[in-house]
Parts: sequence; structure tokens; C-alpha cells
Amino acid sequence: MDVTGANGTRFRLILRQCEFNHMDFSIILAVNPSETNQLFRLRRYNGKSHEHSNPIEGDAFYDFHIDQATERYQESGAREDTFAEVTDRYADFHTALRCMLDDCAFECPQGEQLGLFGECDV
Repeated sequence: MDVTGANGTRFRLILRQCEFNHMDFSIILAVNPSETNQLFRLRRYNGKSHEHSNPIEGDAFYDFHIDQATERYQESGAREDTFAEVTDRYADFHTALRCMLDDCAFECPQGEQLGLFGECDV
């Protein structure tokens, strides 16, 4: 889903959930810098379906986690959203979506409110 921010910045929300393993999901917020066709992943809310490692810190974990873009990892030559932290703030796809919408200050148009799963209700 393409979303335009209040100042005109273009974002893309990408949702993926495995049909066979409901703990295998990603909810990605990416920005689409003007005059490019590239997406820059700002945050990714991942399910508990794989091990994640932070190469600079030298740690690894198998849990729900939030990847985020960091300057430190970009300078090291890694993908922008390589760094991640474990979270207990969600336990499934729907609560991860709600977490991302809250963290990233999503708002509905005036007069509407965010529903349980992130949709705007009239």
C-alpha cells in the first residue's frame, strides 16, 4: 500500500504472512525518496520464524523482533535495516501491524479512527 505523509513524502507499507507458518511474517515500512524508484526500508516487524543476527554486536536471537535502519549498519556496507531488537510488544501479525502503526505515528484522516487491525473507521 502506498501512503503519502503529511509533508508529501511517499511511503510504502508492505505486508507479508506465510500461509503455512503464521509466525513467519514481515510488516515493512519503507520510504520512496523523490525522483527514485528505490525503496529504503525504515522498519520491519518480523515474526518468530527465523534466527536474526546483528553482525556488529555479534549477537543472535530467535524471537519476535523489529529491524530498523541505522546509519552505523549502512556505513558498514550492510543493508539499511540489518540491526534488530527483540520485542515482546506483539505476538502475531495483527498485533505487529498495530505496533508498527503506533510506533510510526500513522493517523487516519480527520474524523476517522484507527481500528483494531490498523484500518481507518468512519
